[in-house]
Amino acid sequence: MKKVILLLLAFGCILTGVEAWAAVSGVGSVAAQVTTQFADIARFITALAYIAGMAFVVGALVKFKAHKDNPTQIPIGTPIALLFIGAALIFAPTIFKVAGVTMLTSGAKAGGVTGITSF
Repeated sequence: MKKVILLLLAFGCILTGVEAWAAVSGVGSVAAQVTTQFADIARFITALAYIAGMAFVVGALVKFKAHKDNPTQIPIGTPIALLFIGAALIFAPTIFKVAGVTMLTSGAKAGGVTGITSF
């Protein structure tokens, strides 16, 4: 049974490789494929930063409650640090976008809500 599964997996990998090889016709094509993926990678990292930031903020709220219940067990610095980390993660994509437009383009304008790409 294991050999059959491995054989099917190997066959699927070979088919996928042949299909990918047919789609690539040179170095320029590879570069074009990679550059089209950068926008999706940036959106994924942005979404990950928002989700992680919200998780840190919720964790900070839980730690604030734990500190209120038992101040000797949880120092106050822990929830404060979690809150600042969460805020930094939530605002990081916006800060990077504004900084990138300011430093990397000529004739940059002030960043605002219209300068942010939605998902």
